[in-house]
Amino acid sequence: MKQELNTSFTPYQKIVLLILALLQFTVVLDFMIIAPIGDVLMKTLNISTQQFGLVVSSYAFSAAISGILIAGFADKYDRKKLLLFFFAGFIVATLLCGLSSTYTEILLSRIVTGIFAGVTSSAILTIISDLFAAKMRGRAMSGVQMGFAVSQILGVPAGIFITNKLGWNSTFIAIVLLATLIFVTIVFILKPINDHLHNQRDKSPFLHLWHTINNKQYQTGFMAVTFLTIGGFMVMPFSAIFLINNVHVTNEQLPFVFLSTGLSSLILMPIIGKLSDKYDRYRIFVFGSVAATVMVMLYTHLSVTPLWLVIIINMLVFAAIMCRMSPAMALNTMVPKLEDRGAYMSVSASLQQTAGGLGSVIAGMIVYQSSKTSPLENFDILGYVVVAVFILCAYLVRRVSSSLKKQQAD
Repeated sequence: MKQELNTSFTPYQKIVLLILALLQFTVVLDFMIIAPIGDVLMKTLNISTQQFGLVVSSYAFSAAISGILIAGFADKYDRKKLLLFFFAGFIVATLLCGLSSTYTEILLSRIVTGIFAGVTSSAILTIISDLFAAKMRGRAMSGVQMGFAVSQILGVPAGIFITNKLGWNSTFIAIVLLATLIFVTIVFILKPINDHLHNQRDKSPFLHLWHTINNKQYQTGFMAVTFLTIGGFMVMPFSAIFLINNVHVTNEQLPFVFLSTGLSSLILMPIIGKLSDKYDRYRIFVFGSVAATVMVMLYTHLSVTPLWLVIIINMLVFAAIMCRMSPAMALNTMVPKLEDRGAYMSVSASLQQTAGGLGSVIAGMIVYQSSKTSPLENFDILGYVVVAVFILCAYLVRRVSSSLKKQQAD
């Protein structure tokens, strides 16, 4: 399926990349939509910032647990069958979110959604690693991550619009309808992906998991991807609440902020992907980290600001963050061997979800509101914590990059 000497995508690879990008779009949107509708959700269900942080983090923690539990089995089945099973569960769980009417119901529904979303995300990354050669993965990862940008351009603004017109529950129902169409497309278009089944060493799934997590080189990759995620997830869940209550962006203006951010990401991602396949990925990551540090400091210290300036700053913040993600994730796909890919990506995705949940919990402990309409306090302090995480992450990604270069030299 791979073409090591040819760096051009085949027609089938292009179709698969589009399908995976749309799939990623639904999964990312399902998680991201909580942030922009957070203010409405908190006021409708009468929940505090701590409770809202738990709604966000419960999704992430359940995704992490399910990823670990399935990791030993991930390399024992056809990638397509594994993807379809967990994506179906994700659709049903998202429907439960749309039917929720109390804090307890939405909390439990988000836990169930996370269980299936975590494995779905790891399956996407594993399939990319199986179908695309190492020299193509920067572009492939950027292509799939464009689902993130599209969720900003279309998904989040549409979700906010639906929330404002029909209520926050309807947003999840819309995601279910779209995800169902994508599910049917995967059934008929995606071919079986089972080459890895011929390279299995461990008969026991639990032994396979143990060998994966006990690998020293893999452990460095796990640490790097953990801290890659935690910083962004500290800021994101409370961004809409901050913009509305501190910067005085209205609910009607909020979709324009996310729309412009998504457009800038959509333009930038293919460029970053090509650069990641052509130049040193760690250097691109460092550039993105420096830019992200500057922009996060500026963003978290905003006061009442004109809408046009908020839009520009928000665009630059997310552009810098995406500039970190693409090369780092491309490096991460190069760490595991073919026979360990499913397990490695499942553990990796679980750690990302854990980091996201931990980031949300920590952020919920740092920031607070005295009342439902008062400014969000300590958001500037949160910015300093995020920068510290960026610095630690840069050190860990450097270790991964150096290890891969040494391995290639040998």
